[in-house]
Amino acid sequence: MLIFEWIAGVLVVAVLLAGVARRLGAPFPAFLAIGGVVLAFVPQVPRPGLDPDLALALFLAPVLLDAAYDTSLRDLKRNWMPVTGLVVGAVGVTTAAVALVARWLVPDMPWSACIVLGAIVAPPDAVAALSVLAHVRLPHRLVTILKGESLFNDASSLLIYRLALGAVATGSFSAAEVAPTFLVGVVGGLVAGPALAVLYVRLMRRVTDPPSAVVLQFVATFGLWLAAERAEVSGVLTVVSFGLTVSRLSPQTMPAHLRVTSNTVWVTAVFVLNVLAFVLIGLQIGPILEGLSPAERSHYAVVAAAVFGTTVAVRLAWVMGARAAAQLWHRLAGPIGPQPIGLLSGATVAWCGMRGVVTIALALALPGDFPHRDLVVLTAFCVVLGTLVIQGLTLRPLLAWFSLGDDDPVGLEIGRARAVAYRAARDSLADDRSPQADALRREFEAGLREAEAHDEGLAPASLPADALRRRAVEAARCTILDLRERGEIGDDAYFHLEEELDWAELSATPREEVPS
Repeated sequence: MLIFEWIAGVLVVAVLLAGVARRLGAPFPAFLAIGGVVLAFVPQVPRPGLDPDLALALFLAPVLLDAAYDTSLRDLKRNWMPVTGLVVGAVGVTTAAVALVARWLVPDMPWSACIVLGAIVAPPDAVAALSVLAHVRLPHRLVTILKGESLFNDASSLLIYRLALGAVATGSFSAAEVAPTFLVGVVGGLVAGPALAVLYVRLMRRVTDPPSAVVLQFVATFGLWLAAERAEVSGVLTVVSFGLTVSRLSPQTMPAHLRVTSNTVWVTAVFVLNVLAFVLIGLQIGPILEGLSPAERSHYAVVAAAVFGTTVAVRLAWVMGARAAAQLWHRLAGPIGPQPIGLLSGATVAWCGMRGVVTIALALALPGDFPHRDLVVLTAFCVVLGTLVIQGLTLRPLLAWFSLGDDDPVGLEIGRARAVAYRAARDSLADDRSPQADALRREFEAGLREAEAHDEGLAPASLPADALRRRAVEAARCTILDLRERGEIGDDAYFHLEEELDWAELSATPREEVPS
């Protein structure tokens, strides 16, 4: 029972920390990292273990699939150049720089182990950055670049991580032997993901029960990752390409009630996985520090600080250097492709380099006999903690100082598409002359008139009757609650009516008013 009480307590504290983070406009992973540090020094705290082979599947697969599902493939294509530069260039250069620093400070550390450390701390985590960006208005293009980076940099870092782990195990590395495996892993993941997504969508058409659908979604996520690993193809690319494909195919086949339920469950699941990841690595820090002498602690602190400084400096140098190179190429070659990002935008992207659950998952997945494992795990956690606290807590003031403008392209697309959707809804009722159809037609026509009067042709988020519908639903809700209190209806009847009124209220509530 103690472990269940411990988990319940951790989740309650995590919810409180997330509330504080939202109020301050700070990334909630920063508070989780601080909580992990505190938990590491609490005596007699249960220290549950985790199989290294399961760490990546448990923490990476759901987070990657959730991010891939919400990613705009169109916007990624438009920004493929800066995203590719961050995914390939920034990850590769960061890995190499960290490996050099680690080797310099720890001469007896094998090169392959140094490269593993570099691959672990190389990929930034957009969960932390986006939790801040949700409270400020940032140009949509920068948000797209950050999302795309976090989605695909895990693949590049994990490939380097796996290759270096293999070199640690065998004691040697041969590019000629690794190259075919590398190519098969990349191509296999990009082919298997979409193919399995088509099959998955066809099979899920028959599932209409929300609990069954949600369970099968998670089974498919973990099964997809494990199957990809068993087939020796990239699990990251398989899951990401699967999620991107499902997001394009499922809207026409998934009923609305399944979509609402699954979205809520997935948001909660990703939050819980972040909490568990930070707690588990925090629990590993305590025993590591307890087993070190004062001199070793000082040495480990120096290594961690140097690696942290390297990751921040390399990202700043890479982003600003790539931006300058893109500006020069744009001037020499002419206006080919999108305009390179500006100086302040580049500084923003460079500072959004917080590490998070990906780095923690890779550190937790290290085998117990890995050379200098304690140093690698402690350094990885210090990099996560440092970037989340220093960069995460200063990001919002920095953005306020930069005052980056945004023409809100997504909002414009929403308003225009809403007007087209309203027109289609009104036209679908053209042959129906019933009083109910007339009432609906008048609602949509009122929204269309407002769109026509708008300079940009944007339709309103709420139909005219939405406010009245919410007020009527609230009156009905109070009435059935009073009937239950007086004993005129039982709980079964009340819960049935409550569900009906919930759906009626949701149909009248604009998206902006629904908590995300």
